[in-house]
Amino acid sequence: MKELSEGYNIVGLSQGNLIGRGVVEFCEGGPPVKNFVSLGGPHAGTASVPLCGDHLAPSGYLKFPNDIPKYLEKCKFLPKLNNELPDKRNSTYKECFSSLQNLVLIMFKDDKVLIPKETAWFGYYPDGAFSPVLPPQKTKLYTEDWIGLKTLDDAGRVHFISVAGGHLKISKADMKKHIIPYLKDQASVRVIESRKTKGPNEEEGSTELVFDGSSSYVWPSSVKSFFVELLEVSRG
Repeated sequence: MKELSEGYNIVGLSQGNLIGRGVVEFCEGGPPVKNFVSLGGPHAGTASVPLCGDHLAPSGYLKFPNDIPKYLEKCKFLPKLNNELPDKRNSTYKECFSSLQNLVLIMFKDDKVLIPKETAWFGYYPDGAFSPVLPPQKTKLYTEDWIGLKTLDDAGRVHFISVAGGHLKISKADMKKHIIPYLKDQASVRVIESRKTKGPNEEEGSTELVFDGSSSYVWPSSVKSFFVELLEVSRG
């Protein structure tokens, strides 16, 4: 898309963050992602998902710390995304991910969906045990810099943020404080489609979020309402 040629931002919700990271890491040569804002993403995996099966999305990032060999062998997505497979480690993933201008990792203090909630920061359990929860800086992914997280952090481009509330329950005040600053100077923020408009009470170049039915995809009401609210906060 030519509209994205100069770069764009990603705002990810929950497991959507893993798809967003896949775009960053796997789509070499595409338009650059500038800022990545992650809300409650299971970046290091999750140790518990009710009724998770082979054909459900969570099976792609389910990670039991007491059976890492099985996780590396059977899990379909996260080991590749996190560059965890020693014989398949890809330097391009690291190069692409570490090119971000800002990585904003938002963890919810009362999150009961992600186990542990610190996975939103790339924190996780040590191999072989369900305790303690390691901070991201103590994980192998970070210390061995498999995807460039340490590189980004050393450059001051990772922002570890903790907010009150349950999974994805972010207040307007926290939106304005922790999300908007990374989006307001970029004209290419899109969910389905965004376009520049000029309404009777708008300045030239304001951005309108469009849910216009041009796609066959039906947006969950909670996701749609989040981004509509985000747009409203950005204009406030």
